[in-house]
Amino acid sequence: MTTSTLRAADALRDAAPRPFWTDRPGAPDPWPPLAGVTECDLLVVGGGLTGLWTAIEARRLDPARDVLLVEARRIAFGASGRNGGFFSESLTHGLAHGAELWPSELPTLLRLGRENVREIAAFLDDQGVDASLRLCGKTVVATRAHHIPALEAAAELNRRHGEDVTLLDGDAVRADVRSPTYLGGLRHRSGGGLLDPGALCWGLARAAAACGVRIHEETPAVTMRRVGERVEVTTDHGTIRARRVVLATNAYQPLLRRLRHRVIPIYDHVLVTEPLDAAALDSLGWLEAQGLTDLGNQFHYYRRTPDDRILWGGYDAIYYFGGRTDAAREQRDASHALLARQFFDTFPQLEGLRFTHRWAGLIDSTSRFTPVFGTALGGRVGYAVGFTGLGVASSRFGARVALDLVDGRDTERTRLELVRRKPVPFPPEPLRYPVVQATRAALAREDQSGRRGAYLRTLDRFGIGFNS
Repeated sequence: MTTSTLRAADALRDAAPRPFWTDRPGAPDPWPPLAGVTECDLLVVGGGLTGLWTAIEARRLDPARDVLLVEARRIAFGASGRNGGFFSESLTHGLAHGAELWPSELPTLLRLGRENVREIAAFLDDQGVDASLRLCGKTVVATRAHHIPALEAAAELNRRHGEDVTLLDGDAVRADVRSPTYLGGLRHRSGGGLLDPGALCWGLARAAAACGVRIHEETPAVTMRRVGERVEVTTDHGTIRARRVVLATNAYQPLLRRLRHRVIPIYDHVLVTEPLDAAALDSLGWLEAQGLTDLGNQFHYYRRTPDDRILWGGYDAIYYFGGRTDAAREQRDASHALLARQFFDTFPQLEGLRFTHRWAGLIDSTSRFTPVFGTALGGRVGYAVGFTGLGVASSRFGARVALDLVDGRDTERTRLELVRRKPVPFPPEPLRYPVVQATRAALAREDQSGRRGAYLRTLDRFGIGFNS
């Protein structure tokens, strides 16, 4: 074994195989599983951020509406409690992607995304939800020479659309956060920030219950069918007859077969360190504690937590044949070891630091990197799934779109091309797996060379791809 491999193995030796955000005190008391037969005006399937926002917004729009939410496991079990806590205004998987796919709608999409973040912050303040929200922006760092022109182009695009950004040379970015790997950076002071996603989910669940939403955990939805004017959903131990249903299951097996071709589950891997002492923190600089990402297709995202750990994730994006999402996929030694080696390459001054948590989270990816919206069963079922890694804030926007659609409201949101046009479906297995692997390989080659390649350029022309 190499020295770096041994160092990574030692740092991971005692890491708990579970998400950091939900492995702490503060979770709400469990809600009971559903048993028997019940009826409701609106059933929300899924207890992550999309489902919680759907339930809250439904009650806000109509306080008399009987809203029931079911979660297969516990609130925040899925991607909503496993992400890095990056909080973005973007509804389009980044400004450049929005400018490429929806140039005429981009001013509207930017305005709606900014309004969404302001409204979330106001709601959390009004409800007393302490999710450690900080609108501190982020820094994107260049670690290869061919990243520098991309940063310069990104700086110009962001300024053109009113964002507060500063282009940093190598000395400036290393003076801010001390890593020998940094060649340049782009400091975003607008556009979002960071929060604690576990605390956010728990706070939203309490807010939903306080406004009258009925919540049942450990209640997986098994089947769904139309029965007259209602939709009947069966669970392990009960039956729900609802006037309307919103599906918010994202990467997990959907009740609608059509969604299996629109969204694929991708595993993203994350590590969290032990708390850093004063000397370790001083060795880093990083005084503004903003989020950091590196530029590239296979990228890292990382941040300081409120208790001065470092969360370090990304790079590998793993799709398993057949879209498997069983519990065994949540630990992948090779991916966690790779992340640990890359962590110490980035911050060699932290050698000897240990990781306390290791896990994988499911990303619900579409071929367009943005959600797919729609209705089914005569308009009685709505859905918003496929946030592709940027759902912490945009899940609220998606929830509002799903409610507009299922309630038959013509709104500014439902008129958006982003909402009306669906992403290209993924091919079925056994073709899907080799196509995903070929795309991953092409993206890795671009990261090394800086050249896009004919295969990726062809995908670009159709507005499709693979990302996390």
